[in-house]
Amino acid sequence: MNASDNTPKTLQDAIKHFADYSNAHAFMVQIRWPGGQVCCPNCGSVRVRYIQTRRQWECRESHPKRRFSLKTGTIMEDSPLPLEKWLAALWYEVNCKNSISSYEIHRELGVTQKTGWFLLHRVRYAIKQRSFEKMGRNGVPVEADETFIGGLGGNMHKRERERKITGRGQVGKIAVMGLLERHTGKKHSTVRTAVLTRHPSKADLHEIIHKHVEPGAHLMTDELAAYRALYGDFEHQFIDHSERYVEGIVHTNGLENFWALFKRCIKGTHISVDPQHLAAYLDSEAFRFNHRKMDNSGRFNLAANQIKGKRLTYKALTGASEGYTQTQSGI
Repeated sequence: MNASDNTPKTLQDAIKHFADYSNAHAFMVQIRWPGGQVCCPNCGSVRVRYIQTRRQWECRESHPKRRFSLKTGTIMEDSPLPLEKWLAALWYEVNCKNSISSYEIHRELGVTQKTGWFLLHRVRYAIKQRSFEKMGRNGVPVEADETFIGGLGGNMHKRERERKITGRGQVGKIAVMGLLERHTGKKHSTVRTAVLTRHPSKADLHEIIHKHVEPGAHLMTDELAAYRALYGDFEHQFIDHSERYVEGIVHTNGLENFWALFKRCIKGTHISVDPQHLAAYLDSEAFRFNHRKMDNSGRFNLAANQIKGKRLTYKALTGASEGYTQTQSGI
C-alpha cells in the first residue's frame, strides 16, 4: 500500500481526515518508512519502541538523540505545529493555482502571519526540483526566454516612478530566465527557471542554455541579440516580436504563458516578494506548472514524499546564518 491509497481527494476531506491524529500519524509513517518498518533516523536501527504519551519513538541502541518523532529529519523538524496544520498548509500551497499567502494561512489555520510565512517557505524548500537530464532530447523543441519581475510603474507615485523607472522600465527589477520543453505524446510541457543576479548578459544566458539543453536540440527564442551566437550548437530559430508572435512552430508562447501565471501569482496573491526569496516562489510555481495534469491528491502525495531529508531554519531563511542558498527550479 502507498500513501495515495488513503489520501483525501478534496480540501474539505483533507482537513477532516488529518484532524484525526491517527490518520495523520498513519500517513506520515507511510511517507517516512514506506516499507512499514520504523527505523531510527540517526543509526538506522529497527530496534525502536513507541512512547504513546509523547508520540515519539526511542531507539534501543546507545547513541545521542535516541528519541525521534515523525517530524525528525523532515522540513517539519522542531516545529511545535501539529501535523494537521502542516499537512493542510502543504495541500494549500501545492494545489492553489496562484499559491497562498502567509496572511491566508494565518487566517485559515489560526497561526501567526510570521509562522505562516516560515511554514510556507519550508514547504517551498521541500518541493523545489532539480534535474540533471538535459532538455531537448529526441528532437523535442525547447523554448528559452527571460522576463523581469518588479513593481508596476502605474502603481507608483509620479516622483517615485521617475526615479526608479528609466528606458524600458527594467531598472530596479529582477531578471529571471526560463527553459520550457514542449510536450510530446501524452506528456505536457515542463519548465526550469533561474533567477539572474544581474541584467541578463550573453554569457549568463548561454551558460544556462548549454548546461540544461542537449547540444543540437531544436531551440526557439525571441529576437534578443544575446541568443544569436547559439547557431553553432543548436538548431536555433527565433521569432521577431516586432513583426509577429508565431510563425509555424516557432514561438515562445509556452514560456510567455508560464511568466503570465507567475506574475499573476505575485500580483494577485503575494503582492510583493523580497528579491532574496524570489527563487523560492519560482520553485513553487514551477512545481504546480510541471505537475498540473495531476489531480489534487496526486500532487499532494508527490509533495509529501519530498519533505524527507530536508531542513530549513529560520535563521538560514532570513540570512541570519549561512547554510541556505536560494536555488532555482530544476537548475
